Amino acid sequence: MIEKINEIPVKTLADAKQAVATQGQQKWTMKSEGKEVTLELQEKEATHVISFLKDETDGVGTLTYIDPETKKYGALGHQIVDSTLQEAPVFRAGSIFLASIQQIRKSIPGQPGYKISSIEKHQERLGSIDKNTVYGIFGRWEDGYPQSLPKAIEIMHEKDIKTGKAEIYTAIEGSKVETFSIEIIKIENERLEFIISDEKLIEKTGGILQGMSGSPIIQNGRFVGAVTHMFVEEPKKGAAITVAEMLRKSS
Repeated sequence: MIEKINEIPVKTLADAKQAVATQGQQKWTMKSEGKEVTLELQEKEATHVISFLKDETDGVGTLTYIDPETKKYGALGHQIVDSTLQEAPVFRAGSIFLASIQQIRKSIPGQPGYKISSIEKHQERLGSIDKNTVYGIFGRWEDGYPQSLPKAIEIMHEKDIKTGKAEIYTAIEGSKVETFSIEIIKIENERLEFIISDEKLIEKTGGILQGMSGSPIIQNGRFVGAVTHMFVEEPKKGAAITVAEMLRKSS
């Protein structure tokens, strides 16, 4: 984390670029693994380093639920991890936007597939990101999305979840949400394991994809949980967290 350049506080990439515009040798003050580090850089070196800096991280996942009364939402079912840091980033603020699926890279055993998507940041944001936890991202839904929300659905408590047939709701083309068949094969406290049984989804995706995290799981018309992970060597097999557990951890 870059904190100062030439004793000028740096909070954004724009701040860093402005500070680097200064001529001559530069003093950079950074924090790394909890320790303060100071470097002396020549102007040319500093200009080169700037191209590697970023002040935001983003990605594509699936919105899990919105509470119609409080307007709080939960998504992903797991933490956002920055690809460069390989850990959860420290963040000041975040936003969620509508994403549109442009293409699918299929999953094969040993190699997870993913959704190739465009994030429509030019549109009004849908909500804030206030917390990034191991149980998902949480924040407040805003009324920017012009489409009315679907009818609220009843939550299934963990004691009522059964092994057997269920469905997931997810998008694999554009922003259209579709329903696909799954089979819940294991229930252990607030965690589930399931297998994709829908031939259309298997044909299109090979199983579970990166970007499906957060996809709601429905059983007998009630809301069970959210997809969180896939088994890399068995892409048709996935793991999920119960929505009751997500709601407990959101507060």
